[in-house]
Amino acid sequence: MKIHGVHFLKSCSAPSQFPRHAYPEFAFLGRSNVGKSSLINMLMRKKDLVKTGSRPGVTRTINFFVLNDSISIADLPGFGYAKLPMDMRKAFLPLIKKYITTRANLKLAFLLIDIRRTPDDFEAGILSLLAGQKVPAAITLTKSDKLSRNRRSQRVREISEALGISRDAFFISSAKSGDGRKEILGLINEYSAMD
Repeated sequence: MKIHGVHFLKSCSAPSQFPRHAYPEFAFLGRSNVGKSSLINMLMRKKDLVKTGSRPGVTRTINFFVLNDSISIADLPGFGYAKLPMDMRKAFLPLIKKYITTRANLKLAFLLIDIRRTPDDFEAGILSLLAGQKVPAAITLTKSDKLSRNRRSQRVREISEALGISRDAFFISSAKSGDGRKEILGLINEYSAMD
């Protein structure tokens, strides 16, 4: 998939603000420190398209971007970052749930998991919510450059066992090295063509 252009559309803190376009949409979600923003920047080859910060929890709204004037990208707020105020952390989950349950044009969700961390009830809950809405999920393991090849294989096995999902269902990615870019963009291209 070639990128001809990508631009920021809007930030939304409530479902009433969500854009009403019919573009096929792709969501990126995961923990606050999983590297969502860095991964999206790597995919789009735009260093500062998505705001990144030195500390987790920078994304506090759902940020929408338009790719090639025909595809919508949604960067969802991270969750689980303990240093954010409790009321803010509690506000994120209902917003994420409302997004998943109301976006008719949502074609695929990329659930990002740091390859060094073991997923827990949140990731399992998100996968269950997506399945209930019949939204396919692509589990994307980030920060693969932090581990050796052998350790990566071991972590993929451990994470697949924790989630009860086949190892073949995982994408390995690194915002630093660019690993996974071709595969993720290929998946976006494939799903954007589906009715």
